[in-house]
Order: sequence, then structure tokens, then C-alpha cells
Amino acid sequence: MSVESATLRPGHRVSRVIKGGWQLAGDHGEVLRSEAVRDMEAFVDAGITTFDCADIYTGVEEMIGEFIADLRARRGPSVAERVMVHTKLVPDLGRLADIRPEEIEAIVDRSLMRLRIERLHLVQFYWWDLAQGDPVAAFEVLKDCQRKGKIGNLGTTNWDVAETRPFVDAGYDLVSTQVQYSLLDRRPEHGLADWAQAHGLGLLCYGTLAGGFLTERWLGVEDPGFAFENRSLVKYRLIIDEFGPWAHFQTLLLTLQDIGAKHGVSLAAVATRWVLDRPGVAAAIVGARYARHLPETLAVFSFALDDEDRAAIDAVLASAPGPQGPVFGLERDRTGRHGRIMKYNLNTRPDDKVLGSADG
Repeated sequence: MSVESATLRPGHRVSRVIKGGWQLAGDHGEVLRSEAVRDMEAFVDAGITTFDCADIYTGVEEMIGEFIADLRARRGPSVAERVMVHTKLVPDLGRLADIRPEEIEAIVDRSLMRLRIERLHLVQFYWWDLAQGDPVAAFEVLKDCQRKGKIGNLGTTNWDVAETRPFVDAGYDLVSTQVQYSLLDRRPEHGLADWAQAHGLGLLCYGTLAGGFLTERWLGVEDPGFAFENRSLVKYRLIIDEFGPWAHFQTLLLTLQDIGAKHGVSLAAVATRWVLDRPGVAAAIVGARYARHLPETLAVFSFALDDEDRAAIDAVLASAPGPQGPVFGLERDRTGRHGRIMKYNLNTRPDDKVLGSADG
């Protein structure tokens, strides 16, 4: 069994399962930092060589940087260079109106420092509100960083066609777009997937397992409501409400379990395989924290869905509308229940003075 890979651009090859970093940040439950860093090596050795993180995932760039430095020291540069890191650049909502170009480059430099690498393989750009400030000027800074060798490739995250098209039309070479895409959330199929494929952007899909809801853990469980301490679970429980009632979600889980039993894999592997098979999808981002999750993560490459499997899944999805509207549209509405749980100002932390005040 070998890990599938995809090429976003010449020299930029990714494993089709990407090790996610969001759940290593705060507000997502207990993280055993030393174990998580140590176990990253097992993922790389197994062929999952691509890691996803962000400037706003508290402590995650530093963790990956610690791992890369240790790998380089123990096993040499050639092994360390197998690791492909995808990070993000997400200026705070509260700074969009006045953030300066030098501050954008400072965020890039900070990511380089945290990750302990000479060039960021992929920077995925997000701007909370395109009506505020000058996102084009910020993107130009990233282009300049690319010319300087600080950035390899550029992509976007949480944008639909309307937000992405102007940058592509302006000549920006975007290699990817990272969006939420799962059996529960098929919003990319409302136009983005086809458009991205036609314009050379690979879909990098997060939420593939809906924060763990698409696992055996939730099969046969009564609706828990929203009494979670884990913010990730609140987010995806809201998505289940958009998908359909809890009873229909249970029907989906049971269907996935039956398909998994047929192939000797978990229902999570079936859910991930379904996403990987969708048109335009380059990779799925899975938040496996520790090496003990590795065998189940790798199982997605051990089987193929057949026509009978797809028909069974389609029958469930046919009566589940799922979230409607554009990609990230619900989450972008800061007055709605999806938007109210978002954190919009995570880039500048009290202990991190990279970004100064507008008049500083």
C-alpha cells in the first residue's frame, strides 16, 4: 500500500492525505506537545509528507519547526526536505483597514522563523472582508516575497469563485484553494470545484471527517446538542444541523459503516476516500494528532469505492441538502450562529510583537 500523491506545480508534490494542524492549536482539547512533535516522524516515514498549519494556529508552526530541525539534525537535510509545509497568512479582521505592507512581510518572516526553513512551500491567503483595506496590495507583498525566494507557491483559503476570480484574472498564479469539503458539506460542488479545476487550482479539503463526527465514535449516539468544550466540535455540530436532522446523520454513518465493513476499513476511511475521489480534489486534510492514528489514516489508500458503494452514499445524500450558499458564506456572517463562534483576531498575540500599531 503506497500513499497517493498529487502535483500542484512542478516541484510541488503533496501527499493526498495532509496532516492537519488546527487540532494541535488551542481550543481543541488537550494536546501532548512532545508526543505530537515526536510522532510527526512516523507520518513522514509512512509517506504522509505534507503538513498543514497557519500563522493563526497558536503554537503549531513552532511545533512543526521543532520537528523539522530535529529531523534535519538526526537524519540529514535530504530527509528533512521531504517535509512539505503549507501555512496560511490571515491578517486580523481588526487590522485590515490599516495593516502596512511591511507588516505582511513580517508575518511571512515570522512563519519562516517558526518553521525553521528557508522558504515557505505554500502560503494560503485569507482576507476576512474584501471590502476593508487593500487585499490586492497585501497579495502583492506575497508576490514580492515569492520573488525574493521566501515563498514557493501561493494559494487561497475559504474563498469561493467570486472572491478568487479577480486575483486569477489579474494574473496571480494560484496553485490551490483550501476549503471545507466533506460528505456533510458539499458547498464546493456549487461551482468552485469545476472553476478551480479549469484554472489549475487544486482543492485542499479540510473538515473531511467533520472534527471527528464522521467516525464510529458517533454511530448510534443520541444527539448531544452543543455542550462541547471543544470549539471544533461546536463548528461541525452546526454543519450537521445544516446537513439534515441528527437521525439522517446517523443514517449516513450507518451507510458508511456498512461500506467500510465490506472493504475491511473504518467508516472514516470511507468518508475520506469519498472526498479524495471528487473532481478537482488534490488532497484531504486529516487532523490525526499522534502516530497511533496512523494505521487508520493510511487505510484510505487500501481500497476503492465501487459503483454500489457510491450509489448507497448518493441515496443518503439525495435527501440531505447540506449547507447552502457559497463556500464559507455561513461562517463569514459574523452575526449568524456559524460566524459567532469564529475568532477573527488571532494573528497578533500579546506575547508576539511582530505586528505593530498603525501609527507605530
